Amino acid sequence: MRFHIQQESDIPASSQLYNQICFAIAARHYPPGHRLPSTRQLAMQTGLHRNTISKVYRQLETDGVVEAIAGSGIYVRDQQKQKGIKSATNTRTKSVTNIDQEISKCVDNLLEAGCTLQQTRELFTQEIDWRLKCGARVLVSTPREDIGASMLIAEELRPNLNVPVEVVPMEELENILESSNNGTVVTSRYFLQPLEELAKRHSVRAIAVDLSDFQQELSMLKELRAGSCVGIVSISPGILRAAEVILHSIRGNELLLMTANPDVGSRLLALLRAANYVLCDSPSLPLIENTLRQNRSQLMRMPQVHCAANYLSESTIKQLRKEIGLPT
Repeated sequence: MRFHIQQESDIPASSQLYNQICFAIAARHYPPGHRLPSTRQLAMQTGLHRNTISKVYRQLETDGVVEAIAGSGIYVRDQQKQKGIKSATNTRTKSVTNIDQEISKCVDNLLEAGCTLQQTRELFTQEIDWRLKCGARVLVSTPREDIGASMLIAEELRPNLNVPVEVVPMEELENILESSNNGTVVTSRYFLQPLEELAKRHSVRAIAVDLSDFQQELSMLKELRAGSCVGIVSISPGILRAAEVILHSIRGNELLLMTANPDVGSRLLALLRAANYVLCDSPSLPLIENTLRQNRSQLMRMPQVHCAANYLSESTIKQLRKEIGLPT
């Protein structure tokens, strides 16, 4: 990922670089454990002095975003605690007797339906092989122009699935599936139809996840005083467009709406200066907080910031775990 410093901007160059690195980390361009470019590399790319870049890296380390390893470099910190590994003896949630009875019942049902024991074994084997194939990895895919939606989906799936989760633009998915057709393709319902056709050609499954109903956020918007300025910040352009439609449908022209992608520093600052209330997604929150902190003296008032707790509904994550063969 390349960083661009706007010399004519009112925002200090160090703040621009800080914000862009935070966005790259939040959007998983730089995943946990990734080694950041050296100060020399960034100096050549941005034109900034290496001392300025070192100052930005120290601030990132102070804020707990990265960690410096002596003699090695600067690495993105893993914010999630490692999950303990369950022993094999604890994988069954039902008693052994009940599980054995369930298996025996399934076999009896197939035999009663006319299957031979050989056919029954083949049916079980095919189903298990299919689920292993689907559960090998998850490919989250949306069009490149709204890859932020994929990043939001992947961010919530990673801690809930014990399989690799990758973000792939729809325009590149064909090539990925041609090289390896194991896995499950996940998208939002807006893009399911074209992905279903593509997945079918490569003998994989495409599943749509459902978004949160955002009831808390909608209730807040309904109660705002007429004339209030609302800012919505998201890494997904599709979310921003949808938010404009939804807000207009419930409040008409009573509220002034501003939207921004968090990596556009000048637009984000303008939004924070004008807005009374700011709604955002979780990857955008650190950038909003840092921008407010660095520009506090320029703000006549501090907006109220609300971060949506979830992008996906709990039920859709449970259903996806079931679809790819994970315990729910």
